[in-house]
Amino acid sequence: MTRCATPEGTTRFSARFAGRAAAEHFRTAQNLKWSSIGIGTYLGNPDPATDESYSAAVVAAVRGGINVIDTAINYRFQRSERSIGAALKQLAAEGFAREELILCTKGGYLTPDGQMPWNPSDYFRQEFIARGVMRSEEVAAGCHCMSPGYLDNQLTRSLRNLGVDCVDVYYLHNPETQLGEVPREEFDRRLRAAFEFLESAVTAGRIRFFGIATWNGFRAAPHAADYLPLDSIAALARDVAGEGHHFRVIQFPFNLAMPEALVQRNQSVAGRACPALVAAEAQGVTAVASASILQGRLASNLPPGVREVFRLESDLLRAIQFTRSTPGITTALVGMSRAAHVAENLKLAALAPATLEQFEKLFGE
Repeated sequence: MTRCATPEGTTRFSARFAGRAAAEHFRTAQNLKWSSIGIGTYLGNPDPATDESYSAAVVAAVRGGINVIDTAINYRFQRSERSIGAALKQLAAEGFAREELILCTKGGYLTPDGQMPWNPSDYFRQEFIARGVMRSEEVAAGCHCMSPGYLDNQLTRSLRNLGVDCVDVYYLHNPETQLGEVPREEFDRRLRAAFEFLESAVTAGRIRFFGIATWNGFRAAPHAADYLPLDSIAALARDVAGEGHHFRVIQFPFNLAMPEALVQRNQSVAGRACPALVAAEAQGVTAVASASILQGRLASNLPPGVREVFRLESDLLRAIQFTRSTPGITTALVGMSRAAHVAENLKLAALAPATLEQFEKLFGE
């Protein structure tokens, strides 16, 4: 039987922390309960020590009230997925059911296995092109492919790495990478083919929802080469699978230094310009924030005005509080490679999000 997160399972998870976590720490989106802070697994060396440290961090995160776990097949050459897989085995032994956890991964980048090969070009040619997984003309920028054959291969590997038969969110990883090399019309054709594959993966029980994880796409100006218009993408999803489509989650950087999704009117709803967070809500798409502390750069030296608004014990917590409290953000992802990082960040789970009044002070309104 395919096992993914369920409404009952994620509600049961949130109930484990009644009295310990603030009620607002868990938010309902896509009929699931999501923790307001999620664990990210991007940075770190591809070595056994980091593998073990990430596994311990994921276990600590779930024990402490985080049920959103985010990774990608290319993070540390597939080793982050495998670290999560090891953690899931331990958590299952402790009584945490798969249905309680929202497991997210990504595919799109060309990814070695475990370490960088001596000759990457030869490796990818032999591993993927010679075996008919993808064609050379389907690769963009020398590093990115979202053809159905390649995504199928990568999803299969991710499920094996994670030790599960279904992931809750499968993201196309930075598809805007392709826009530097292919015309918009060809990009749209490739995106349609990817969505058709992902819908088939939902039908097969291999994923629950799919989405797009970007760096620039949803933040860029409409005239930018790598801009992604959410209304057009949602229309494509409906064209592929009707109103019951499963394109339901987007991920983008959002933090004190990169607030575009809240303040920049670069998206559109019914022909009216609006920020990405407004557009996501209008399309029924859940917004997840990456880079909540900008890979540690917002963990110190924040402006005095931010410290005045968010009266917390550290700039690290202030930065996370800003992101997790922003209206429209369901989960703020924070990279946590050590259990000690988890313990520090989870201090916020017991606190209510920032108020609208605090946001108004922050933005001078």
